[in-house]
Amino acid sequence: MVTTQISLDQYLRTSYRPDCDYVAGELEERNVGEKDHSAVQAFFVKWFAAHEEELKLEAFPEIRIKVSAQHVRVADVAVLRVDEPYEAVLTRPPLVAIEILSPEDRMNRYGRRLQDYRQFGVPHIWVIDPQHRGAFDCSSEAWRPVDAFVITNPATTVSLESLWKKLESLHS
Repeated sequence: MVTTQISLDQYLRTSYRPDCDYVAGELEERNVGEKDHSAVQAFFVKWFAAHEEELKLEAFPEIRIKVSAQHVRVADVAVLRVDEPYEAVLTRPPLVAIEILSPEDRMNRYGRRLQDYRQFGVPHIWVIDPQHRGAFDCSSEAWRPVDAFVITNPATTVSLESLWKKLESLHS
Protein backbone atom coordinates (compact mmCIF):
# COMPACT_ATOMS: atom_id res chain seq x y z
CA MET A 1 0.00 0.00 0.00
CA VAL A 2 1.35 3.41 -0.99
CA THR A 3 0.63 6.40 1.26
CA THR A 4 1.06 10.09 0.51
CA GLN A 5 0.65 13.09 2.86
CA ILE A 6 -2.01 15.54 1.70
CA SER A 7 -4.42 18.05 3.26
CA LEU A 8 -8.10 17.18 3.64
CA ASP A 9 -9.04 20.18 1.49
CA GLN A 10 -6.71 19.05 -1.30
CA TYR A 11 -8.07 15.49 -1.07
CA LEU A 12 -11.67 16.72 -1.36
CA ARG A 13 -10.78 18.84 -4.43
CA THR A 14 -8.97 16.01 -6.23
CA SER A 15 -10.28 13.08 -8.26
CA TYR A 16 -8.41 9.80 -7.98
CA ARG A 17 -8.72 6.76 -10.23
CA PRO A 18 -9.61 4.62 -8.44
CA ASP A 19 -10.73 6.78 -5.55
CA CYS A 20 -8.90 6.28 -2.26
CA ASP A 21 -9.55 6.77 1.43
CA TYR A 22 -8.19 9.74 3.36
CA VAL A 23 -6.94 8.83 6.85
CA ALA A 24 -5.30 11.54 8.97
CA GLY A 25 -3.39 13.13 6.11
CA GLU A 26 -2.57 9.96 4.20
CA LEU A 27 -4.13 8.50 1.08
CA GLU A 28 -4.92 4.80 1.39
CA GLU A 29 -5.37 2.84 -1.80
CA ARG A 30 -8.39 0.58 -2.06
CA ASN A 31 -8.59 -2.73 -3.88
CA VAL A 32 -11.08 -2.38 -6.72
CA GLY A 33 -11.40 -3.17 -10.38
CA GLU A 34 -11.87 -6.91 -10.35
CA LYS A 35 -14.90 -8.44 -12.00
CA ASP A 36 -16.19 -10.10 -8.80
CA HIS A 37 -15.95 -6.77 -6.98
CA SER A 38 -17.88 -4.99 -9.72
CA ALA A 39 -20.48 -7.77 -9.87
CA VAL A 40 -21.19 -7.42 -6.16
CA GLN A 41 -21.52 -3.64 -6.47
CA ALA A 42 -23.86 -4.08 -9.43
CA PHE A 43 -25.96 -6.59 -7.50
CA PHE A 44 -26.64 -4.15 -4.64
CA VAL A 45 -27.20 -1.15 -6.91
CA LYS A 46 -29.70 -3.14 -9.01
CA TRP A 47 -31.39 -4.69 -5.97
CA PHE A 48 -32.01 -1.34 -4.30
CA ALA A 49 -33.03 0.27 -7.62
CA ALA A 50 -35.64 -2.47 -8.11
CA HIS A 51 -37.04 -1.77 -4.61
CA GLU A 52 -36.54 2.00 -4.48
CA GLU A 53 -40.20 2.93 -4.83
CA GLU A 54 -41.39 0.68 -1.99
CA LEU A 55 -38.43 1.10 0.40
CA LYS A 56 -37.53 4.72 -0.40
CA LEU A 57 -33.85 3.71 -0.37
CA GLU A 58 -31.17 4.05 -3.04
CA ALA A 59 -27.66 2.66 -3.40
CA PHE A 60 -24.60 4.66 -4.43
CA PRO A 61 -21.35 2.94 -5.44
CA GLU A 62 -17.93 4.42 -4.65
CA ILE A 63 -19.16 7.35 -2.54
CA ARG A 64 -17.01 9.39 -0.17
CA ILE A 65 -18.13 9.55 3.45
CA LYS A 66 -16.48 11.99 5.86
CA VAL A 67 -16.63 9.76 8.93
CA SER A 68 -14.63 12.12 11.18
CA ALA A 69 -12.69 15.38 11.01
CA GLN A 70 -9.65 13.62 9.52
CA HIS A 71 -11.04 10.45 7.94
CA VAL A 72 -12.89 10.04 4.65
CA ARG A 73 -13.83 6.53 3.62
CA VAL A 74 -15.00 5.54 0.16
CA ALA A 75 -17.73 2.96 0.60
CA ASP A 76 -18.01 0.32 -2.10
CA VAL A 77 -21.76 0.91 -1.82
CA ALA A 78 -23.70 3.19 0.52
CA VAL A 79 -27.46 2.99 0.93
CA LEU A 80 -29.31 6.22 1.67
CA ARG A 81 -32.91 7.19 2.18
CA VAL A 82 -34.21 8.91 -0.97
CA ASP A 83 -35.22 11.99 1.02
CA GLU A 84 -31.68 12.64 2.32
CA PRO A 85 -30.49 16.15 1.47
CA TYR A 86 -27.93 16.24 -1.33
CA GLU A 87 -24.26 16.10 -0.33
CA ALA A 88 -21.36 15.64 -2.76
CA VAL A 89 -19.42 14.03 0.10
CA LEU A 90 -21.58 12.48 2.79
CA THR A 91 -21.29 14.10 6.21
CA ARG A 92 -24.20 12.18 7.74
CA PRO A 93 -24.14 8.40 8.22
CA PRO A 94 -25.72 6.38 5.43
CA LEU A 95 -28.24 3.75 6.47
CA VAL A 96 -25.93 1.00 5.17
CA ALA A 97 -22.24 0.85 4.27
CA ILE A 98 -21.30 -2.16 2.12
CA GLU A 99 -17.69 -3.22 1.73
CA ILE A 100 -16.45 -5.87 -0.70
CA LEU A 101 -13.29 -7.79 0.13
CA SER A 102 -10.63 -8.36 -2.49
CA PRO A 103 -8.13 -11.22 -2.21
CA GLU A 104 -5.42 -8.71 -1.20
CA ASP A 105 -7.42 -7.16 1.66
CA ARG A 106 -6.21 -7.64 5.21
CA MET A 107 -8.52 -8.03 8.20
CA ASN A 108 -6.65 -5.53 10.43
CA ARG A 109 -6.98 -2.81 7.80
CA TYR A 110 -10.65 -3.62 7.43
CA GLY A 111 -11.08 -3.51 11.19
CA ARG A 112 -10.05 0.16 11.19
CA ARG A 113 -12.38 0.94 8.28
CA LEU A 114 -15.36 -0.76 9.95
CA GLN A 115 -14.59 0.94 13.26
CA ASP A 116 -14.70 4.31 11.50
CA TYR A 117 -18.18 3.47 10.21
CA ARG A 118 -19.35 2.33 13.66
CA GLN A 119 -18.00 5.42 15.42
CA PHE A 120 -19.65 7.60 12.77
CA GLY A 121 -23.02 5.98 13.54
CA VAL A 122 -23.66 3.86 10.44
CA PRO A 123 -26.39 1.48 11.68
CA HIS A 124 -25.82 -1.33 9.16
CA ILE A 125 -22.34 -2.37 8.06
CA TRP A 126 -22.12 -5.28 5.65
CA VAL A 127 -19.07 -7.04 4.26
CA ILE A 128 -19.06 -9.39 1.28
CA ASP A 129 -16.26 -11.85 0.53
CA PRO A 130 -16.91 -12.81 -3.10
CA GLN A 131 -13.96 -15.20 -3.28
CA HIS A 132 -15.28 -17.42 -0.47
CA ARG A 133 -18.99 -16.60 -0.95
CA GLY A 134 -19.22 -15.15 2.54
CA ALA A 135 -21.40 -12.40 3.94
CA PHE A 136 -20.93 -10.73 7.29
CA ASP A 137 -22.95 -8.29 9.34
CA CYS A 138 -20.28 -6.14 10.97
CA SER A 139 -22.61 -3.60 12.54
CA SER A 140 -21.27 -4.62 15.96
CA GLU A 141 -17.66 -5.49 16.75
CA ALA A 142 -18.12 -9.07 15.49
CA TRP A 143 -17.98 -10.37 11.92
CA ARG A 144 -21.30 -12.22 12.11
CA PRO A 145 -21.80 -14.61 9.16
CA VAL A 146 -25.23 -14.21 7.57
CA ASP A 147 -27.25 -15.71 4.70
CA ALA A 148 -29.15 -12.46 4.15
CA PHE A 149 -28.77 -8.85 5.19
CA VAL A 150 -31.49 -7.22 7.29
CA ILE A 151 -32.41 -3.57 7.68
CA THR A 152 -34.70 -2.74 10.58
CA ASN A 153 -36.31 0.46 9.28
CA PRO A 154 -37.73 0.05 6.72
CA ALA A 155 -38.04 -3.67 7.43
CA THR A 156 -36.01 -5.22 4.62
CA THR A 157 -34.24 -8.49 3.93
CA VAL A 158 -31.71 -8.77 1.12
CA SER A 159 -31.25 -12.43 0.20
CA LEU A 160 -27.82 -13.24 -1.19
CA GLU A 161 -28.73 -16.45 -3.03
CA SER A 162 -28.93 -14.75 -6.44
CA LEU A 163 -25.62 -12.94 -5.79
CA TRP A 164 -23.84 -16.24 -5.15
CA LYS A 165 -25.40 -17.71 -8.31
CA LYS A 166 -24.22 -14.71 -10.32
CA LEU A 167 -20.68 -15.07 -9.00
CA GLU A 168 -20.71 -18.80 -9.77
CA SER A 169 -21.88 -18.11 -13.33
CA LEU A 170 -18.98 -15.68 -13.84
CA HIS A 171 -16.52 -18.47 -13.05
CA SER A 172 -18.13 -21.26 -15.06
